[in-house]
Amino acid sequence: YVTNLSFCHIIVGGNEPRLVEAANKQLNTLPFYHSFWNRTTKPSLDLEKELLEMFTANKMEKVFCTNSGSEANDTQVKLVWYYNNALGRPKKKKFISRTTSYYGGTCISASLSGIPALHQKFDLPAPFVLYTDCPHYWRYHLPGETEEEFSTRLANNLENLILKEVPETIAAFIAEPVIGAGGVILPTTYFEKENYYSLLVQSILKKYDILFIADEVICGFGRLGTMFGCDKYNIKPDLVSLAKALSSGYMPIGVVLVSPEISNVILSESNKIGAFFHGFTYSGHPVSCAVALETLKIYKERNIIEQVNKISPKFQEGLKAFSDSPIIGEIRGTGLIHCTEFTDNKSPNDPFLPEWGIGAYFKAQCEKNGMWLIVII
Repeated sequence: YVTNLSFCHIIVGGNEPRLVEAANKQLNTLPFYHSFWNRTTKPSLDLEKELLEMFTANKMEKVFCTNSGSEANDTQVKLVWYYNNALGRPKKKKFISRTTSYYGGTCISASLSGIPALHQKFDLPAPFVLYTDCPHYWRYHLPGETEEEFSTRLANNLENLILKEVPETIAAFIAEPVIGAGGVILPTTYFEKENYYSLLVQSILKKYDILFIADEVICGFGRLGTMFGCDKYNIKPDLVSLAKALSSGYMPIGVVLVSPEISNVILSESNKIGAFFHGFTYSGHPVSCAVALETLKIYKERNIIEQVNKISPKFQEGLKAFSDSPIIGEIRGTGLIHCTEFTDNKSPNDPFLPEWGIGAYFKAQCEKNGMWLIVII
C-alpha cells in the first residue's frame, strides 16, 4: 500500500504564525496547570465548549482531554468499563474491532487495532478484544457479490459474532469512519443506507445495547470533505476519539467526546461506586488547548471544508489517471485521503513482495516532487 497519510495532522501548514503565537502567549500566561480534583484552565474549558458545539453528528455532553489518540482510545475502554460497572453489568466488557483498523500504540489501543504487527512479540492483543471483518469490498468480496450484498454479509457476520460471544458480554464496537493507517478503506455502504439491508451495523449495535465508538483521529477536521467522518457516513456514535488535526499537529493533544447517556450514568453513579479516577499529568495542558482552540478558529475562518472540496477533485483525478497501470490494483479514497495499492496483474490476491521495495521506490519519487507519503506493507 501507499497512502498519503504522512502529516495528515498538519492541516494549516508547518509555519502558521498564529499557532506559534497562541503557544507563546499561553506559555507567558500560564505554562501548566493540572486537570485533577475538579481543577482546570480557561483554554481547556473554552476548547471543550467549542468541540461540543462543532460535533453535530450526535449530541455530546462532556469532553475528556488526553495527550494523544492512543490515550484517547485507552480512555474509551476505561470509560465503557466504568459505565457498565455503574449499571451493574460487570460481564459486559468485550470490545469488537475490525481487522486492519488502527487505534494507537499503547497496550490497550494496540489491542484494539487489527494490525498483526502491533501484536506480534508484544503478547497482544488483550483477551477482551474481538475482531470482525474489514469492509474492503475490492479485496474481500466474493465472486459476483455486489457492494450491498458484501455489506449485508459483513453485518450478518458481526451479528453472528455477537451472538456467539453472548450479547451480555459485548460492551462496545470501535471503528474509524474511513480506515486510515490500515490502507484508506472506505466503508462502501457498510454504515448507512438502512433501506437496503435488514441488518446494518448501527441497528445491530442498538439491538444488543452495544456502544459505538467512532475514532475520528484521522478523519476529523475536514479531511474527508466534511468536518467529521461521522457527518459523511451518517454515523451517530456514543463516544468519539479526536487528536492529530485538533492542533494541526503543533502540540500533543487528544480528546474523548462523551454522549449525555453515558456521562449522566457516570455522574449519577460516581457517589455510589467512586469517581472516574482516571487521567494523565498533562491532560488538558493549557498550551496544547490554547493552540488547539486557535486551530479550530482558523479552520472556521478559512472554511477548511470548502477548501478540501475545492481541491480534492483535482487530487483524486490526478491519482486516478494512473488506474490503468498493470501494477496498480486499486486507487481509492475520498476528500484528501487516498491510497494507491500496487499489485501484480491488478489482482487483490497478488501483492508484490515487500522486499521488492515498490512502495518505497514510489515514495522516494513522490518526495522528489514535494509529496510526502506513508508506505504500508
